[in-house]
Amino acid sequence: MTYDALLLVSFGGPESPADVLPFLRNVTRGRGVPEDRLTEVAEHYYHFGGVSPINEWCRKLVDALEQDFAANGVNLPIYWGNRNWPPMLVEAVQRMAGDGVKRALAFTTSAYGSYSSCRQYLEDLAAARAAVGSKAPAIDKIRHFFDHPGFIHPFADNLRDAAGRVADSERGATRVLFTAHSIPDAMNDVSGPDGARYTDQVAEASELVMEQSGVDLPYDIVWQSRSGPPESPWLGPDINDHLKQLAAEGVRTVVVSPVGFLSDHIEVLWDLDTEAQQTAAELGMTLHRAGTPGLDSRVVTMVRELVTERTDDAPIRRLGKLPLWAPGDDGCCPARRPAGLGR
Repeated sequence: MTYDALLLVSFGGPESPADVLPFLRNVTRGRGVPEDRLTEVAEHYYHFGGVSPINEWCRKLVDALEQDFAANGVNLPIYWGNRNWPPMLVEAVQRMAGDGVKRALAFTTSAYGSYSSCRQYLEDLAAARAAVGSKAPAIDKIRHFFDHPGFIHPFADNLRDAAGRVADSERGATRVLFTAHSIPDAMNDVSGPDGARYTDQVAEASELVMEQSGVDLPYDIVWQSRSGPPESPWLGPDINDHLKQLAAEGVRTVVVSPVGFLSDHIEVLWDLDTEAQQTAAELGMTLHRAGTPGLDSRVVTMVRELVTERTDDAPIRRLGKLPLWAPGDDGCCPARRPAGLGR
């Protein structure tokens, strides 16, 4: 199929203290989240000067992609729009329409399938197109990339580096923890068209990272950043609860790999580098946090390869065995909207 643009779609984040509460209200609009809860979460952003790193990361990713595309003969202009903070998605679609774009591919910064990490992006793309009107381009979302080598290999290298900081004398009391954003159980129970769930994808990505890293340590999968009401069951165990359990079992060191996140942003910096580190310290444990892929050159190559899968029928590069499907297919990540703050 012929495409004439790439659209980078991300979550968005505040870039000053004055942005924080308006941003959080955008994220939670229509969900009935009380103002005192927003004020509580706002403190996480204020801790880092009211600035989320995600917008700057997106700017740098766009620059890197433009250079890579030019060097490799991919003649697609790149646009960028966010779900929750400027540059907003509808503004990007408006610019695309004004530039005469007829059909675009969308790369979203979430690797996995679920309502909030896939279907909600599809809904936001549809809403932006509807707002722009008849001149809006058709937009096709690129597939989930949780098992692409350009995603897995940077995580594996970063895990190997972090595990290398563990003293030999401590390795017998060390556990690797893979963490991803928790979602409601009911959302996870809704499978993709071939039965694969969000938890299956996270589990396969974690297994692949372990295999590629060569790290010989036991590992667990845990969850973070729960934001729903207490009476609503979400995926567990939460990383902080699991740290307490591990401490009781005699584990003294953990190596944490945030396999659910492509880059460092507030839910990595606060939930892991601040809260989980504090929990570990209180338990007398050492926590080594492995890095996310960020702007690793292999991520840039991955995006280009995902594009050329669609534009040139290039071979699909993946390390996993779970079924893949094109986002937008019937049954893909059905709409079970979560309560709470979301991602």
